[in-house]
Amino acid sequence: MTLENLSTNKSFGGWHKQYRHPSESLNCDMRFAIFLPPQASEKSPVPVLYWLSGLTCTDENFMQKAGAHRIAAELGIAIVAPDTSPRGDDVPDDVDGSYDFGLGAGFYLNATQSPWNTHYHMYDYVVSELPTLIEKTFPVTKQRFISGHSMGGHGALTIGLKNPDLYSSITAFSPICNPTQTPWGQKAFQHYLGDDREIWKDYDACELLKKGKASQAILVDQGLSDDFLEKELKPERLAAAAQENSTNLTLRQHEGYDHSYYFIASFIEDHLRFHNGHRE
Repeated sequence: MTLENLSTNKSFGGWHKQYRHPSESLNCDMRFAIFLPPQASEKSPVPVLYWLSGLTCTDENFMQKAGAHRIAAELGIAIVAPDTSPRGDDVPDDVDGSYDFGLGAGFYLNATQSPWNTHYHMYDYVVSELPTLIEKTFPVTKQRFISGHSMGGHGALTIGLKNPDLYSSITAFSPICNPTQTPWGQKAFQHYLGDDREIWKDYDACELLKKGKASQAILVDQGLSDDFLEKELKPERLAAAAQENSTNLTLRQHEGYDHSYYFIASFIEDHLRFHNGHRE
């Protein structure tokens, strides 16, 4: 596989690197970023936190705005941030150019409907293809943590819950908790997955928790001044679903914080230390 290095920057004693590669899952070139802490070496591989970003984002938003490198360098945790959707001239987009569907809005699922099913297989990319590439190429272990924001929080929750053997712990900022019941999710699922709403439930964290107790510990942070809180995010539904089966979910709600990276930067240290607490 061709792996093209696009940029390299030293950060807190480690290295932030950006790459492009052809993706079999997505049938297009994809870009990702990786932060390797100073401890990472062939003799001392480190675990990996996979970060999934939200609508309109790329691999760059988290790496540049979250302030995560300092703590990741201290703890010896690598961070991998993929793009949020397939990209390219042949990849279909929302016909109206809306931000909540199509390019930049892959929703971390495997599309089944034409024309989306040719490229939009972000679930397979995040769960299988990208980690295989990372583990073959960089000095990392097979231990994975997963986190994300908004649409990426939805992705982190659903991917983590569906793959307890692959992810040791799960965290999320401002996640879309119940997308089968909210406008962003309903629009995306209708186009990507079709009319069968039972299929939609496979990509809904609340519905997944209703099926049984999660084996991992979960931390969710939500700002109470988030403009999307009531209409799109619904964290109270996630908490209720977790309580029904005694899932180890901690939901923290913060006065004054919004949906921005100011919020993420304020609490990212807690999330990294949370994951480090589940290190093997």
